[in-house]
Amino acid sequence: MTENKITTSREKNKRRIYFVVLNGMLAALYVVLTAPFANIAYGPIQFRLAEVLTVLPIFSAATIPGVTIGCFIANLINPSNLGPIDIIGGSLATLIAGIFSWLIGKKNKPLGIIPPILVNGLIVGGYLSFLLLEPGSTLTLEAIGISMLSVAGSEAVLLVVLGLPLIVLISKTKIKDII
Repeated sequence: MTENKITTSREKNKRRIYFVVLNGMLAALYVVLTAPFANIAYGPIQFRLAEVLTVLPIFSAATIPGVTIGCFIANLINPSNLGPIDIIGGSLATLIAGIFSWLIGKKNKPLGIIPPILVNGLIVGGYLSFLLLEPGSTLTLEAIGISMLSVAGSEAVLLVVLGLPLIVLISKTKIKDII
């Protein structure tokens, strides 16, 4: 092997290791910011401090796996386990929102907060109304709409209050070069 091929191979390995470590840290951070606040992180309001991490895909698609895996683990360890629909559905919503945040964020970073709000509101809010239905109760379109608005509203509050300042902070520092 030539010296050039060795250097290229080492660089690729460094990038792979960096990618795995970064996403492992993001997944762990998501769980740490969700699990201790279980009483407000799960349920119809879904006020998850960890959702502020959904701004990271605005800067780099490489952060999408870590945030998605963190959501998966957080839903998996939910003390009120809502089952596979929540575990898979919430993770899928996070993945979809991350992809759209990245695409939108390339053109307008602050607008990148919109996908997590809309996607979580529609997907998570939609299925939560079914999963949290009291036995013997009838599900109405109004209840589904309220559930969707509740999840989207709590996500919007979090991302406007904490997400937008985090976007500004990341934009003005070297953090954007790390992620």
